[in-house]
Amino acid sequence: MPDAVKRDYRSVVRAEQASATRRTIVAAAARLFTENGFGATTIDAVAQAAGVSRKTVFTAVGGKVDLLKIALDWAVAGDDLPVALADRDILRELLEQSDARILLTGWAQLQAEIGARVAALVQALEVAAETDGEARLLLAQVQEQRLDGARGIVKRVRKLGALTADLTVAEAVDLAWLATDAALFDRLVRVRGWSTGRFGEWLGESLCRQLVRG
Repeated sequence: MPDAVKRDYRSVVRAEQASATRRTIVAAAARLFTENGFGATTIDAVAQAAGVSRKTVFTAVGGKVDLLKIALDWAVAGDDLPVALADRDILRELLEQSDARILLTGWAQLQAEIGARVAALVQALEVAAETDGEARLLLAQVQEQRLDGARGIVKRVRKLGALTADLTVAEAVDLAWLATDAALFDRLVRVRGWSTGRFGEWLGESLCRQLVRG
């Protein structure tokens, strides 16, 4: 095997190993954050749970807020691919819908699926933001990302000529933003025992009643 091919092969193997280590670390951190909370979770605890050294945690991912941010990003997307939700086919296809009700019900089901993955992590972040400045900044970023997503949905509904005249555009965006709040999913699914599917159905029905004319 030529040296260049050997080097390329070794590089690919190292990259795959690094990615696997990173996934293990983030998964361990996510579990500890949701079980024990942000404050009680230490880098040493993450390292022990992931079976790596403390140095490896910092090198592969970073500090606690970095761990929580990546855990949230991956939970929203559903995987660790470096592609934002806004750039994924599932959202693009929704935004290409010509029926506002199909758009909103599909988006609601997507939000329900995301809520199942992120609700506990967002709860940990909200608690952390009360005392940690970096966590507070991260929470603000998460809220702004949700707001951007809501704006995109309302913009499409309005472009289709389906937005109700009972709301201003800003009010419609606020309601769509509220629909993506993980606390809503947490209360109805975790606390009250709804299924994720039923939550998605209810959320879609609610958004259609609130945002679509007629």
